[in-house]
Amino acid sequence: MKTILLLASKEIREALRNRWVLAATALLAVLALTLAFLGSAPTGTVGAGALDVVVISLASLTIFIVPLIALLISHDAIVGEIERGTMTLLLSYPVGRRQVLVGKFLGHIAILAFATCVGYGLAALALLAAGRADGGGWNAFAVMTASSVLLGAVFVAIGYLVSARVRSRETAGGIAIGIWLVFVVIYDMALLGALVADQGRFVAGGVLDALLLLNPTDAYRLLNLTGSADIAAASGMAGVVEHAALGPGALIAALAAWIAGPMALAALVFSRREL
Repeated sequence: MKTILLLASKEIREALRNRWVLAATALLAVLALTLAFLGSAPTGTVGAGALDVVVISLASLTIFIVPLIALLISHDAIVGEIERGTMTLLLSYPVGRRQVLVGKFLGHIAILAFATCVGYGLAALALLAAGRADGGGWNAFAVMTASSVLLGAVFVAIGYLVSARVRSRETAGGIAIGIWLVFVVIYDMALLGALVADQGRFVAGGVLDALLLLNPTDAYRLLNLTGSADIAAASGMAGVVEHAALGPGALIAALAAWIAGPMALAALVFSRREL
C-alpha cells in the first residue's frame, strides 16, 4: 500500500509541475461560478430553488467537461511513460505493474476530486454569500459533486485502457477524443433517433434502461436529474421519474462497474505488454 501511495503522490507532483491541477480547477471554478449566477435566473418561472437549478446546470456542464479532463490526463499515463523510457526504469524497482496502475489511478482521481470539489465548492460559497442558496438543495449538490468525481474516475479508467493498448501517444490522444465524442455526443443522438424511429415498439422498459446504463454519462445524468421532484420538473425529467426503474443504487453500481471493467482490462493488457 505504501508503494501505491508513493506512486499516487508522484502523479500529483507531476500534475502540479505541468499545472494540470491549476488549469482543471480554474476551468471548473470559472464555469461553475458563471452557471451559478446565470443559471439560477429562471428559478422564478420553474418554481425550483436556486441550488436545484445550479445542480441541473452543473450536471450538464460535468457531462461535457469532466470526461474530457479525465481522458486528457490519463490517455498517455502508460504509453507516455513507455515512450519516454521512464516505465522501464520504474519497473526496475521492486514494484509490480498493477501497483503502478493503481497508484497512477489514485493520483489522477485525487487531481480530479480536488479540481471538482474546489471548483464547485466556490460556486456554492458564492451563492451562500449572495444569499441565493436555499437549504433544500444541498443534498442534491453534494450528490452531484461526489458523482462528478465518480464519472471522472470512469473516464480515467477508460483512458488507462486506451493507454495500455496503443503504441504511441498520438494514437492514444486521437482515440481518447473519439471516445469522448461517442459517449458525450454521438451515443445520445443515436439513441434519441432510435427512440423516435421505434415509437415504443421495441425500445422500451428494460431495454431502454439497459441502453442507458451502457453509457456512463447517461447513468450520471439520471442519478442527478431525477434525484428529487423539483430537480426532475425543472430539468424536464419528470416523466422519466414516473416510469423510472433505475434507482440511485443501480446507477451508482453501474458507474462503479464502468470503473472496474476498464481498469481490469487495462491491468490485463498492461501485464502482457512487452516494454
